[in-house]
Amino acid sequence: MKQKFVIVSEYGLHARPATRLVNQAMGFQSEITLTAFNRTVNLKSIMGVMSLGIYNGEIVEIKAEGEDAKEAISGITDFMISEGLGQISK
Repeated sequence: MKQKFVIVSEYGLHARPATRLVNQAMGFQSEITLTAFNRTVNLKSIMGVMSLGIYNGEIVEIKAEGEDAKEAISGITDFMISEGLGQISK
């Protein structure tokens, strides 16, 4: 399962929202990755997420593999939208 997002947060994925996103991902058993700039990191790693330096307007892809992958993508999508971090991208 995967979903693309355009980052709409004015300051991108800076420390505070990135930490909340990582904590959201940790609630699932699936392996969850975040891809941006042709680099893929573990979404459950704050250092990995921060290393990407994702700013407003960037396109990112979140991918989940595992028994709760569908729930993970659904939960993370809801989180990204409700927190004003991203919108679904085509």
